[in-house]
Amino acid sequence: MNVVVLVAAAAVDVTKFITSSEASIQAKKTASLLKTLNVSALITGEIGVGKKTLASFILPDASIYDASDFDELLIALESSNELIISNIDKSPNLQRLISSIQENNVRIIATSSQLFLNDIIDELCSIKLELPSLRDRDEDVAFLIDIFLEEAHKLFGGSKETFSLEHINPDLSKNAHSLRRQVMINFLLEDIKDTELMDLIGNYLYDKLGSKNDYKEYLYLYEVPLIKAGINKFKSQLQLSDKLGLNRNTLRKKISDNKQYLEKEI
Repeated sequence: MNVVVLVAAAAVDVTKFITSSEASIQAKKTASLLKTLNVSALITGEIGVGKKTLASFILPDASIYDASDFDELLIALESSNELIISNIDKSPNLQRLISSIQENNVRIIATSSQLFLNDIIDELCSIKLELPSLRDRDEDVAFLIDIFLEEAHKLFGGSKETFSLEHINPDLSKNAHSLRRQVMINFLLEDIKDTELMDLIGNYLYDKLGSKNDYKEYLYLYEVPLIKAGINKFKSQLQLSDKLGLNRNTLRKKISDNKQYLEKEI
């Protein structure tokens, strides 16, 4: 009978396994137990929740192969006792892959972005671990921000003491991957000059210009950051309209026109 264990891992491929939240602590306990068992397991969860990191914690000496690299994976199975197979649900020939694993008697820890129902996988992986997203682990988010901030400081220099994400909602759309990118970008832009910022926008627009409606088409690139910053700072559309020197109805229309980018603020 398959065992489905709901656990959480707060680490991703760019970090070590961490245990900040209660869910992460329980994940480590489950993974530690699994280290002592000679069984194969399947770890599922969204992108960036730490599936490969948890797999490497269980099998620290095992090589990692993506299931899409099918030929290389088959060769590796012939000379390995244990392997980590990422994205096993993306395998171009799952039946052949499982047969090779069984024929070579290889212990695997597989990862998948979704919990998929498959009799072959069920037979091979007697234990399944599901890793919830970072949206459910506030302590892990805070810990990862500190890790990514230290990484950004080493890469770009600057002062990490004055850097703050308090006015920014953590981007957890891709869990730790999107959070890391957000921290890196915001740290890099912390001390950016206005001329450098204009150059960035100019480079972005260069290949996009060419229609007869470009001014209106890309006006949101200037209006949205201004409105977003103003709403976050002044907490009031009335105050913002006064600070921007805009009629309140004009501001409301601009917010409505750009509501897809301002939903969190309004």
